[in-house]
Amino acid sequence: MKRILWIALIQIVLLCAFAMDVNAEELRDRYYEGARCQAMGGACIAVVNDETALLVNPAALGKLRDFYGTIFDPEVEANSNVQSMYADSAFSNPFELSDVKGALDKDRGSYYHAKAQMMPSFVGKNFGIGLYAQDLLDAKMSTDGTTIDTYYRRDLALAMGFNFRLFDGRLKFGVNTKLIDRLEVNKSALSSTGSLDYKNIGSEGLGVASDVGVILAAPWTFLPTVSATLHDIGGTSFNTGAGLTSSTTTRPDLVPMDMDVAIAIFPIHTNYVRSSWTIEYRDLLTSSQIDDHAKQVHAGVEFNFGDVFFLRAGYNQRYWTAGLELASERFQWQLTSYGEEIGTNTSTQEDRRYILKFACRF
Repeated sequence: MKRILWIALIQIVLLCAFAMDVNAEELRDRYYEGARCQAMGGACIAVVNDETALLVNPAALGKLRDFYGTIFDPEVEANSNVQSMYADSAFSNPFELSDVKGALDKDRGSYYHAKAQMMPSFVGKNFGIGLYAQDLLDAKMSTDGTTIDTYYRRDLALAMGFNFRLFDGRLKFGVNTKLIDRLEVNKSALSSTGSLDYKNIGSEGLGVASDVGVILAAPWTFLPTVSATLHDIGGTSFNTGAGLTSSTTTRPDLVPMDMDVAIAIFPIHTNYVRSSWTIEYRDLLTSSQIDDHAKQVHAGVEFNFGDVFFLRAGYNQRYWTAGLELASERFQWQLTSYGEEIGTNTSTQEDRRYILKFACRF
């Protein structure tokens, strides 16, 4: 078993090391990305150990030591352009394209990104259930003001996950199921003078998605770990129903099945200081459709000081990431900055983004 694990570790490292290529546009198939994951370069499936395991890697539900609930955990995210665009033309709803249009017009060619999400949940060792809600808007007006490159997504979901522990917990196997209502707009040249009402220009549908995760941890120094998550088994379509809030005749895009793989180690430095180090390679099954394989490589580190203060850093799509967290038994604050690649094959462009999260637990 020891030899097999080391071979797997070496193969994943080599896969990540030789995956560099030219650049591509932003990837948006990822269902959930949170403040902690993004601070660690987006690398998450091998190190997640909180309620977000329900969406990130259900096998990590086996890492939880006790039952707890998250009552209120809003997370807001914006790129570095939002503040200046708001100053040029104020808007009331950062996720409503018709409200943001004035700011886009004042800053033509500037990329706008805003996201908000929350997941009240109840999780415990080997089980979790939660309600997830997300609003996401990416937009950029053309330099002549005639079109808007628009991506909008609103998700409402009920998620449930289970985990099974084998060989004294060294092998963890988890599965989740998500009932998702999605409203989506994905238009590269939306007319700036036409309707901007999502019910008119968007697609909505109800879909059922499932993920399967596995974590294999060796009982050696640093606890070397290999993890894999198979997302959207069989592909996730949104044809189960017409949606909960609109009557659009079209359905959101199919989300293809994909797989992420990762390795991690967990050194213990002192009685009050420990760390987590991880490398992750995403979208293994659809890799041939991605021009820039460097976008699939993610790496991060976290230093934990007595489960109260956390420092994080990482690498995400060629760009640095960083974050910190202050936590207590009932409350949690997280702050993150990360870079996202939004350029083209011939011209790279970093979009610097910032996340603030607050959580209240019991």
